[in-house]
Amino acid sequence: MKKEIENKYTEPAHCPVRNVLDRIGDKWSMLVLLLLEEKGLLRFNEIDKQIESISQKMLSVTLKGLEADGLVKRTIYPQVPPKVEYELTELGQSLIPHLNTLVEWAKDNMKTIETSRLQYES
Repeated sequence: MKKEIENKYTEPAHCPVRNVLDRIGDKWSMLVLLLLEEKGLLRFNEIDKQIESISQKMLSVTLKGLEADGLVKRTIYPQVPPKVEYELTELGQSLIPHLNTLVEWAKDNMKTIETSRLQYES
């Protein structure tokens, strides 16, 4: 029984929460998902302009990961120059209410967390 509990949380393949958080808990994925939810269909450069501090390489890596997980859909139009657009999938849209809950919790508790950090450091 104890071994089952350990495996549930230590092995990413056996822990859905850890597996999902590995993706959306990185520095950029949640921002990209929330931006696509707010703005809808966006081109790569539009996302890049909205999240100024992300490098193009990191944005590309983030979008590919979100696409691989089925959270974002990438559409390529065969034209010159190529046109590529990104949007949330149905699965990605189903995640948004949960992310919004986390955003609200963070807003409501950030001052308390900052105070706690300051007390801990002193």
